[in-house]
Amino acid sequence: MEIKDTFLQIYQSKIHREGADKFLEYLTEKSDFFTAPASTRYHGAYEGGLAQHSVNVYECLRAYMDRERVKDLYHMNYSEETIALVSLLHDVCKIGCYKTSTRNVKDENGVWQKVPFYQFDDPMPYGHGEKSVYILSGFMRLSREEAFAIRYHMGFSGNEDKGSVGKVFEQFPLAFALSVADMEATYFLEGK
Repeated sequence: MEIKDTFLQIYQSKIHREGADKFLEYLTEKSDFFTAPASTRYHGAYEGGLAQHSVNVYECLRAYMDRERVKDLYHMNYSEETIALVSLLHDVCKIGCYKTSTRNVKDENGVWQKVPFYQFDDPMPYGHGEKSVYILSGFMRLSREEAFAIRYHMGFSGNEDKGSVGKVFEQFPLAFALSVADMEATYFLEGK
């Protein structure tokens, strides 16, 4: 099954709130979500990398939420819709931001070759997580916990005030869980 099909199957079976259909139409017909990379040179730096990363984060978050300790001790019991929404859509801020370009690189024989690479060029520089929340809010209503989870999914590796990250994790455990799932996907599933 292609990654787009996997993404669509999860999205359509789990996310049913008002506006979800319009957002899916935007993703499939008016954006580069399914062809965009997830980064310029790190994780998912290839065509379709953003969709693959999103599915990987979903699978990591789903597995994290299935742990007995998470349910019984931490009392993290989120709906399937919330889990799918925050994981599949946490990086929609990257839509329309990657451009293909070329640069000269010497091959193994010392001959210069033009090679393609991705450049990041954000036409709407509104931050990272906050931009994803902003985009999603134009289509559907997010709960406060969903919004904070998406906004702070970069955790301590983002540009946020580090004191704020800790406070958010205490108040909104879903933000911590999404951050863990994002890091697991990035560094263990997609890392070099």
